[in-house]
Amino acid sequence: MTENSAPGPNTAAAENPLSGENPEPEVRIERHGHLGRIILNRPRAINALTANMVGLIRGVLDEWEHDDGVATVLLSGAGERGLCAGGDIVAIYRDAGNGGAESARFWADEYELNARISSYPKPYVAFMDGIVLGGGVGVSAHGRHRVVTERTKLGMPETGIGFVPDVGGTHLLSRAPGELGTHAAMTAGTMTGADAMLLGLADTYVDSSRLADLTAALAVKPAGEALRDFAQEAPEAPLAAARHWIDECYAHDDVETIIDALLRSGDKDANSAAAAVQAKSPTALKVTLQSLRRARELPDLESVLVQEYRVSLHALAAPDFAEGVRAQVIDKDRNPRWQPATLPEVRRSDVDAYFDPVRGQADLFTTSQEQR
Repeated sequence: MTENSAPGPNTAAAENPLSGENPEPEVRIERHGHLGRIILNRPRAINALTANMVGLIRGVLDEWEHDDGVATVLLSGAGERGLCAGGDIVAIYRDAGNGGAESARFWADEYELNARISSYPKPYVAFMDGIVLGGGVGVSAHGRHRVVTERTKLGMPETGIGFVPDVGGTHLLSRAPGELGTHAAMTAGTMTGADAMLLGLADTYVDSSRLADLTAALAVKPAGEALRDFAQEAPEAPLAAARHWIDECYAHDDVETIIDALLRSGDKDANSAAAAVQAKSPTALKVTLQSLRRARELPDLESVLVQEYRVSLHALAAPDFAEGVRAQVIDKDRNPRWQPATLPEVRRSDVDAYFDPVRGQADLFTTSQEQR
């Protein structure tokens, strides 16, 4: 998820063209040579994901898996602003007030799509150009080939709205070198394309001016060959120079000790990181850190997604998510009133409860199938 005020998850794939509302489909499906293209097509919302879009992507992936005419799949975003700004948190915020049933279905479908992308048998290429946040990471960073550019701004901003990294984000970040993933999750900051490669969220760097030519090459060449032809040396990752204090300060298993270590560090960037962390929801911070530590011990992406689904449903029912969306997106006063307001007030038992099964709700990989 991320901060976005796009239309809700039940938006149709294409509105009635006579109505003048939105004649464009939310996802454009194209074929070029042996390349199947999936183009997220809500540029005014930075291609924020809806439930309909998730279903369309899943459907075409299922179709193309058995189509011998499609050798490679390419995911990209329409417009100049980015691949995808995540999910529609305003729709989820409103649904939470009605019991959260639509959000539960949306997340089940979305997380299952993330797992599907990770195990897709054909080369799945994602152009992670421009803004790639939250759910945008979920539909790209689990692919076989992840392409970043000089314009990439990637992040998991969930703690800033009282939520916890999802869409397999805790799987990816918990496996990043050292404590880079912990830093990214707790500060909710954005990173460059080179940083994304350093963390293992991307593997190919291409200048944005060459993406059109790369697309044309993917239509006629095997994916690996085309990507090798266009790959460039990435610039130095800004986070690389911060590894010494990041790995030291975030190595602890409680948030208070991490913040204390950041404040005691002699590095001004560490002090800035402490300020960024302290502004986030205390509950979200503690649940996020616990999620990352538990994800490290889980065997695969699917098991992490099961954990994330439980955590997301619990977070939906907690006060900080609604308050975070209100402060950042609805009223935009940027002054959330977290409950509890301080880290010491967040009890360990409250954190542990986020990882318990949700009463009356089946676990991931059963829910969506039962509801279809």
